[in-house]
Amino acid sequence: MGKIILVTGGARSGKSSFAEQYAMTHGEKISYIATAQIYDEEMKYRVKLHRGRRPANWVTYEAPYHAEKAIEQASMQADLILFDCLTLYLSNLLCAKDSPQKMADQFTYVKEHIEKLIHYSEKSAAQVIFVTNEVGMGIVPENALARAYRDLAGLSNQMMAAVADCVYLVVSGIPVDIKKLAVKLEERT
Repeated sequence: MGKIILVTGGARSGKSSFAEQYAMTHGEKISYIATAQIYDEEMKYRVKLHRGRRPANWVTYEAPYHAEKAIEQASMQADLILFDCLTLYLSNLLCAKDSPQKMADQFTYVKEHIEKLIHYSEKSAAQVIFVTNEVGMGIVPENALARAYRDLAGLSNQMMAAVADCVYLVVSGIPVDIKKLAVKLEERT
């Protein structure tokens, strides 16, 4: 069974850099699954920065959709897979032509896609590192789409964290293994 690692944090917290360093120190054959799509100059610049940090021997899979297939393919040759990032993948899913419009249907749709990522990651012999954004720590967004995105990102992150072997929260470039620090409540009998 593959080891799952979740790296979360706020925007520009250093989570991708930490995940890349982790990959370099824990893997030999590394595959990178990129979920970003370039629609403007800002995203073009961000993708350029990410590409520039990656070693030339990493195999890159562009997977804005059906990323579980990229995990399956990458796991055939890699001992470590870096998936960057879960929240961009969520954006792609929600903006896809076949994405449901009703909130209840969106929850089911997203849950099914995250379950596929988990299934293929657990099936893999490779370690899989998922990078994600912690988007729910700010104010409540004023519009319905932003609130739905925040809620669905929270659901995705909770699903991934529940199965992850390690969960790192990166704040100001400092990673903390929060799963080790988690409080476990006892159930009442």
